[in-house]
Amino acid sequence: MKIVSIAISKKKGTRKTPVNEAFISKDHGLEGDAHAGKWHRQVSFLSSESIESAKEQGLDVTFGDFAENIATTGIDWKTLPVGTHVRLGKSVLVEITQIGKECHNKCAIYYKAGDCIMPREGVFARVLEEGKIRCGDEVHIEK
Repeated sequence: MKIVSIAISKKKGTRKTPVNEAFISKDHGLEGDAHAGKWHRQVSFLSSESIESAKEQGLDVTFGDFAENIATTGIDWKTLPVGTHVRLGKSVLVEITQIGKECHNKCAIYYKAGDCIMPREGVFARVLEEGKIRCGDEVHIEK
C-alpha cells in the first residue's frame, strides 16, 4: 500500500494540482490546500483503482481531478470504518472521520470530468500527527 499521488488546490470545487511531496500539519491538513483547516475533512483520500475504473468507463481523468489530496494503491478506502488510524510515510498519522460525502449540486468537477466519484468512494480524515509525505511512501492501517 503506497501513496501514488499528492495534490493540492488553492480554491475549493476545483481539480487539484499534483505535487511530489507535501507537508501535512497537525489539526490542519496539507499546507497550501484550500480544504485544510480546523474541521473534520482536513485531508481527502481516493484509491488509484477508483480513478483507473473511472478512466475505463470513458472519463478523461487523472490524479487530482476529483479534488482528492492523496491517491493510494492497494487500499479500498470506503471499506475502512470511521475512527480508523492510518500512517502515511514515517511520521503522519490521520484518523478517518467521514466516508463519502453529500453532493448537493453537481460541482465544477462533475461538469469537467463527467462524473464525480468522491461522494461515493472518497474518504476524509483529520491529522493527528504531522510531517512530510512523498509519492511512493508506504501507507499502513494502524487500527
